Amino acid sequence: MSGTGRTTTAARTVTDVLQPRNVLLVGMLAIGLASAGDWTGLPWGFLGALCAGLVPAGYIEWERGRGTWGDRHVVDRTQRGPVFLVILGSLGTGALIMVLGHAPLGILISMISLWVMTTVLLAVNTLWKISVDSAVASAVVALLGVTHSLWWLCASAAALAVCWSRVALGYHSTAQTVAGAAVGAATAAGFLFA
Repeated sequence: MSGTGRTTTAARTVTDVLQPRNVLLVGMLAIGLASAGDWTGLPWGFLGALCAGLVPAGYIEWERGRGTWGDRHVVDRTQRGPVFLVILGSLGTGALIMVLGHAPLGILISMISLWVMTTVLLAVNTLWKISVDSAVASAVVALLGVTHSLWWLCASAAALAVCWSRVALGYHSTAQTVAGAAVGAATAAGFLFA
């Protein structure tokens, strides 16, 4: 296998393993756990993962089955609007359930922060193709750093790997991944108002 082939294979592996639904599943469970301080936060974390990552991923797969999109990446920026609206609706519903169910504050702030992040991504996406994968990877690292420990910022290496993979596969430019990662990292700012 050539060097280019190995690079493409490595980039494909990174982008598939660290895709938003996987990162959000692990990240939101950990945020829920940290927010509650014990296992009772895990159901709240799962609700967060369901609303932030699993429902949107399910919607994308459903649309792929209908032939709307060719792959889960929805590479055409002009087709991303419905995905963002599903994410916003799902996050909003999850946050409402958390408010009504008296969820731990940290997981609720994380949900609202992800909702704000998605709104920014939607607005930017109307003009420019920003990297959602990079935003999600960076957001989860930042949120884990705030809710657990600053040691979680070491996981920024994984977020950088996501940025690299998106560029290596030709899905985004370097600027698009850097912008996505910056928007994602800004989600931790929600904790400044807590």
